[in-house]
Amino acid sequence: MFPTVREVLDLVPMRHGAPRLVAGNAGLDRPVRWVHIAEVPDIATLLGGGELVLTTGIGLPADDAGLREFIGTLADVGASGLVVELGRRYLSGVPRVMAAAAERRGLPLVELRRGTPFVRITEAVHGLIVDAQLTELRATEEIHQRFTDLSVEGAEPAEVLRQAAELAGCPMVLENLSRQVLAYDPAGENAELLLDGWEQHSRQIRPAGRTAYDPGSGWLVTTVGARGQDWGRLLLRWPAAESTPPTRLTILIERAASTLALGRLIRRDAEGLERQIHRTLLTALIDHSRPVDEVALRAKALGVVLDRRHLVGVVVRHRGDEPAAGPGADTDPEAGPARLRDLAEAVGQAVRDAKLTALTSAVDDHAVGALLALPDAADEEKALAAFATALRRVRLDAAPSRPPATRTVVAAGSGVGSLREARRSLVEARQIAEAARRDPRDLPCYRLPHVGLAGLLHLLRDEPRLQTFVERELGSLLAYDAQHPREQLLGTLRAYLEQGRNKSAGAAAAHLSRPAFYERLARIGRILDADLDSVDRCLSLHVALLALDAIRTP
Repeated sequence: MFPTVREVLDLVPMRHGAPRLVAGNAGLDRPVRWVHIAEVPDIATLLGGGELVLTTGIGLPADDAGLREFIGTLADVGASGLVVELGRRYLSGVPRVMAAAAERRGLPLVELRRGTPFVRITEAVHGLIVDAQLTELRATEEIHQRFTDLSVEGAEPAEVLRQAAELAGCPMVLENLSRQVLAYDPAGENAELLLDGWEQHSRQIRPAGRTAYDPGSGWLVTTVGARGQDWGRLLLRWPAAESTPPTRLTILIERAASTLALGRLIRRDAEGLERQIHRTLLTALIDHSRPVDEVALRAKALGVVLDRRHLVGVVVRHRGDEPAAGPGADTDPEAGPARLRDLAEAVGQAVRDAKLTALTSAVDDHAVGALLALPDAADEEKALAAFATALRRVRLDAAPSRPPATRTVVAAGSGVGSLREARRSLVEARQIAEAARRDPRDLPCYRLPHVGLAGLLHLLRDEPRLQTFVERELGSLLAYDAQHPREQLLGTLRAYLEQGRNKSAGAAAAHLSRPAFYERLARIGRILDADLDSVDRCLSLHVALLALDAIRTP
């Protein structure tokens, strides 16, 4: 942003004075922040660093020690250089002791062998500084405008880095907290050389601050993150390792980092909003809360075309409603919702992996639904198989050692040809999933024929005559259990019937001794006024139990 001593010496007013560099050649590339005219030896107390001091020397010390001290104080305060006009104090040249001190401290010392008005020099230098500041301001405005546009467009990280490297003219790298490269732009340099041994090299870059320059490595670094959660670093390689990068590049890298962080938040929030809209639309189809034409229009805006498609309702749920066993599973109220969110994400990923189009979301507290939109009814079985395979792979990748208790049931309803019939397919899929929860088989996808009687009873769960049948068959036993909550004879009856009326197996399933199990069966027979050795009577009771499960299932 500021001109260097070398550039100042090349200005016309300075050349008019016939400048000659006496000492401090190593400091010619120092930036000149300002020009200060001084004729007193204690001028250093008035400087802040970066000034080019102009003097005729009339007020400088006469002794060698004083001259050394004068040069030392200028160097200590960070002055850019010292220009001495000959003719008033020094006629043929500056004292050798002054030149030696300046050379030792690396401070540029220049003689003006011809008289020239200092005001012309200051005007020329300050004009350069102002022009540089205006250029820097314009560059900063371009940076802000460029990254504002990128933020609004939701640009991907690769595009953000490409434009940042273009503005900076320097290579840029985006890495995660494990020093793995997420994106990069070599800015025309060799990418292989830039990234060779990156992790080891990156761990040696340790800037002091959230945004800082590491002079040892030559990288300008800023942390990337938002909401108190940092997830990476953005690095810019500054080629002039001996000088600090200009303020413009600090602004650029910070704006680029902000754009990357904002883009990540927007993508995450947009994904969450998209899921909310999916749930709204699926719920609207199931509950008839919105016209189907509105659902079709909003779904199309999401990229899910439902018109003129073969639609298949799919429901995925865990085989049990309880959270998976584990530390805190019984006490953590977030375990259930967290499991459902994980399942919803897995279903969404499986739909994408299978290259299908669908609305997907949770449909209740235990199940995730998907309405597949297929171009042709002939693709139904193939699409369901692809989805089930993809879901198994996604869940296996997420938790290879997942216990059997957390296995899922994939159920599909009958395919329909219009959106107005989609509710029937979704409801049927949910009923099939409920009926298949206790099925010992592990089928890729359950359809209505797979669940048999249990599926039929789920379809008839709201039928008053089915409810009357359950009350007639089991009402007295349910009333007894209500009065004797510690006994729960219904569970004993279930164990007996599910074990094919094998009393020994039933006792084991109920975790009871045989005498206790036999005594309970006798009591059940008296309460129900039923012969539990009768095949027909037990069949009727078993159907009533299955119907009770269907009715009780939310």
